[in-house]
Amino acid sequence: MQQMKAIVAISGSSQSPSFTSRALAVVTSELSNSSFPVVTIEGAGIHLDFPGRPATPDAEQLRAAVADAAGVVLATPEYHGGMSAQIKLIVENLGYPSALSGKPTALLGVAAGRIGAVKSIEQLRAVCGHVGALVVPNAISVANIHQAFDGDGRIADRATEEALRGLASSLLAFMRDYVCPKYVLEEVVRSGQAPKPWPAAV
Repeated sequence: MQQMKAIVAISGSSQSPSFTSRALAVVTSELSNSSFPVVTIEGAGIHLDFPGRPATPDAEQLRAAVADAAGVVLATPEYHGGMSAQIKLIVENLGYPSALSGKPTALLGVAAGRIGAVKSIEQLRAVCGHVGALVVPNAISVANIHQAFDGDGRIADRATEEALRGLASSLLAFMRDYVCPKYVLEEVVRSGQAPKPWPAAV
């Protein structure tokens, strides 16, 4: 039996622990209720070099994980009105053509301020679209991120939790409604035979 492809969730914070990773953990908790395995990659724990330089072992593993993924979640803090340097470096290390190309990709941004991470989401969406990712329309921007978690790092704000879990649901629905029919159609065209059952996203 063929192993189910995973959903890869990537935290683009260079700090550990981080509120970005805590928010992402709520998303992955919801994703774990689906039939897809979930793999989390912490940006703070991997070594990546700049574009044009030899790929590090971490970059090669990152690229392979994303290339084999059924879907991707990218999370970034908002720094100085934009996405983090770490999430940009992660995208830069996904090769050319990018391993993100054709991948359903959900976006999450977190910010300390009350406006949220709207600008970082806009930048990340543009970059992901440029490299060919299939960006899920319902990106989530979390404002006042420090107030969303208690002293033990647990989610404490119900509205924020609902939004984060909703991002997981949006990704799964996008995979089910858009990506699965696309692969089914391709299989029919290639083989001329009835398609094999596609695993349910939820």
